[in-house]
Amino acid sequence: MKRLLAILAALMCCLTGVHIQVYAEEESEIAAVSYVLMEMETGTILLGSNAEQKVSCGTMAKLMTALLTAEMLASGEWQLETQVEATGAVEGIQGAVIWLMPGEKMTVEDLLKGLIIGNAGDAAIALAVGISGSVEEFVKEMNARAFDLDMRNTWFSSPQGDDSASQYTTAKDLALLCRALAEYEVLTPYFQTWRDFLRGEATELVNENTFARTDETSIGFKACHSSENGWSIAAGAQRQHMQCVAIVLGCETDEDRFALAKSLLRKGFAGWKVVQPGFSGEFLYPVHIRSGVENAVLAEPGKMRLLVVPRQSDELETVLVLPRYVDAPVKKGQKLGTAAFYEGDTLLYEMEVVAADDVRKQNYWDALQKITVKMLKL
Repeated sequence: MKRLLAILAALMCCLTGVHIQVYAEEESEIAAVSYVLMEMETGTILLGSNAEQKVSCGTMAKLMTALLTAEMLASGEWQLETQVEATGAVEGIQGAVIWLMPGEKMTVEDLLKGLIIGNAGDAAIALAVGISGSVEEFVKEMNARAFDLDMRNTWFSSPQGDDSASQYTTAKDLALLCRALAEYEVLTPYFQTWRDFLRGEATELVNENTFARTDETSIGFKACHSSENGWSIAAGAQRQHMQCVAIVLGCETDEDRFALAKSLLRKGFAGWKVVQPGFSGEFLYPVHIRSGVENAVLAEPGKMRLLVVPRQSDELETVLVLPRYVDAPVKKGQKLGTAAFYEGDTLLYEMEVVAADDVRKQNYWDALQKITVKMLKL
C-alpha cells in the first residue's frame, strides 16, 4: 500500500523536481569499447560500460540521415514516391554504394532501402543534397538535430559517416538517436528487411544487421564495422509492450557484437518493466493562500510519466510534499509542491503538484467588501 507523507513547507523550499537516472556498470565477458542498454519509451539507461566515452562515429552517421529523411516524410515535404536526382556529389564515395550516377533519379523509398538495408554512402549523399541543397548544409542540420536530441558528445562531418576522428559519438548518444528513429513507423519495414533489390533485380542489398533475419522481435537500426574501429551494432527490439535498444561499439569480432547485444536485450526484458506510478487525488488537500481573494486553492497532480523499475518490484511508495500556505497571486498550473516516487530507498522520479485555479491578490476594494459582508451578518 502506498505511503503518503506530508512534509513541512520549509523543507519543500529546498527541493526541486529531479529525475534521477542510474545505470549499472555491467561486467561482460565479451570485450567492447563501450555499450549501453536503454529502455526507449522513457529513455532510462539500464546497463552500460563507458557509455559516454567518445568514439569514432563510423557509418552510424547514416542513422541521423535516416532520421532527417523520416522527418521530411512526416512533414509532407516528401512522399516515398518523390523522385530525387543525384548530383555530382555522389561520385567518388568510398565503401558500400548502389552505384548512383549524376543525373540519375531514384525515389525516396529506394534511396532509403539503399541507405538502411544496403548501407550505401551514395544514397546518403543523394538524400542529403535533396533535403538541404548541399552536403555542407545537411551536415549543419545533422549537428543541430543531434543537439536537439541532447546528443552533446556527438559531432557529424558527413551524411554517410567514416572512421575519421573528425566525427564522433557515444553509446549513450546513439541510443538517444535510435529512440528518436523508433517514433517513425515509415522506417520500420526497411530496418526489418534483411535482403532486397533495386533497379528490378540489378542491384542487390543485404543488411549487415542479421537480427532483421533471425530475431522476430527486432525493430531494426544498424550494424557496421571497420578495421580501425571494430564491429558495432545498434539493435532495437520490442517484447511484452516494452522497447529496448542495445548499443555495442568496438567489438573484436562479428559474433561478439551480436552476442553482447543479445545478452543485453535479454537482461533488459527479463530484469525490468515499465510502470505508470499510481497517484490518487484523494490524498491532495487545498493549500491556504495569504492575501488572496480566495482562502485556499486546490492542488492537483501535474503531468505524470512512465517509470522503469525492476520486474520484482512491489508497488512504489509515494511521498507528498506540500506547503502549509502560499502567497497570492497564484496562477493555474503554478507549482505548489511535489510527489516523489520511491522504489525502496531509491528516488525514481519527482512530479510537480500544481494549482488547479487562478487566485488573484486581494486589493483594497476586496478587503472592504469582505468587511462589509461581515458587518451585515452581525
